[in-house]
Amino acid sequence: MADLYRENILDHYRNPRNYGTIENADISYEDSNPLCGDRVRIDMRIEDGKIAEIKFTGRGCAISQASASMLTEMVEGADLDEIRELSAQDILDELGVPISPARVKCALLGLKVLKSAAYGITDWPEH
Repeated sequence: MADLYRENILDHYRNPRNYGTIENADISYEDSNPLCGDRVRIDMRIEDGKIAEIKFTGRGCAISQASASMLTEMVEGADLDEIRELSAQDILDELGVPISPARVKCALLGLKVLKSAAYGITDWPEH
């Protein structure tokens, strides 16, 4: 079963869903993982409080990019409150394979970007 999930991750990495940008997006946010250099940007168009269109761009490892691709499929049509309720475990479950502690930040970068956008954060404070 784990092989099927690994294949799904590789498929999302090689053929990302909802990849690109939205011109004049209602919400856009971008962030990176400074430890490895992975970067994800998410653009959304909102209609009636729901995600009418979502796209992402980025660069990085298979886990970060596949996770962002899967995430866009998960939330299309969702409202911002539903996005705010998503947990790290929701994303890790969607990936379907154990993620090493060193790769968890990669797997969750898309969620960090999405939730930041949903909460209207325009700049993530540096620590």
